[in-house]
Amino acid sequence: MRGVVMYKPGDVRVEERDDPRIIEPTDAIIRLSATCICGSDLWPYRGAEPVDHQVMGHEYVGVVTEVGSRVHTIKVGDFVVGSFFASDNTCEICRAGYQAYCVHRVLMGALGTQSELARIPLADGTLVATPGHPAPDLIPSLLAASDVLGTGWFAAVAAEAGPGKTVAVVGDGAVGLLGVLAARHLGAERIIAFSRHADRQALARYFGATDIVEERGPAGVDRIKDLTGGLGAHSVIEAVGTQEAMMQAIHATRPGGHVGYVGVSHDVALPGNELFMSGVHLHGGPAPVRRFLPELINLIWNRTIDPGKVFDLALPFDRAAEGYDAMDKRAATKVLLTL
Repeated sequence: MRGVVMYKPGDVRVEERDDPRIIEPTDAIIRLSATCICGSDLWPYRGAEPVDHQVMGHEYVGVVTEVGSRVHTIKVGDFVVGSFFASDNTCEICRAGYQAYCVHRVLMGALGTQSELARIPLADGTLVATPGHPAPDLIPSLLAASDVLGTGWFAAVAAEAGPGKTVAVVGDGAVGLLGVLAARHLGAERIIAFSRHADRQALARYFGATDIVEERGPAGVDRIKDLTGGLGAHSVIEAVGTQEAMMQAIHATRPGGHVGYVGVSHDVALPGNELFMSGVHLHGGPAPVRRFLPELINLIWNRTIDPGKVFDLALPFDRAAEGYDAMDKRAATKVLLTL
């Protein structure tokens, strides 16, 4: 099969890899219908994380082609969506709704799903079958559910977005934009998106943003305070993972408010005195996407939400390197790779 391999920062290649096979009786093999590039893939691409001949990808949808002897709820021929962490969905942590921390979890990025085929460990606990084979135009939205929609949704839930709330979203990448969508669906009254890019501002408004703030850092916090009677937002989504973004999120939150942070953390250190005096709640980390998949699939299947709009560039799989370059240069928000 063909798969994407990152040799070193800035060096992405599509090359032949061995076809995956069943290793554990709880495994399944899927043939991907589409895959994509994640914003988190840009950290090693830009040299912010070490990388050396690493298989890439952790978002996936496709059709099951083979199952192990202990797979009972997923069958060959099912169209399935899974999370970027494989989980058994039965351990105490999973049952509490935190499948990203499953005691048997497997990071799908270590297996690589920017590929034609993929092995999915713990298939019964990881994969959710759709009601049937989707129409082609639903596939991008179902793929978004595998990570960026599920992550944005968790961020909104962690920030306790809901009716009567003002929600601010730090980060206008795919996760932040779909955090806007989630906040709107959860009933937020006002959604303020931080963005300096006209195309992303337009998409934020499409997903439900009521206000756009272009300022960043302390100036961005001041604008939020101006828009909220000096109090700050009830709920803030942090979808970047940098020191500036985290502090902007905390300072933009009113006392007693909630920050849902899902940006992959890079050198973030919280000053204790500022955190102590802020009076805000912090909750986040890797999203337990599996918790939300049944609901998200239903919303997508019934065309209640259309998160696939976040893909603004589609390329043939063989042109994956162009997709990385486009996202790195902010020429694209999120790239769909067609198979």
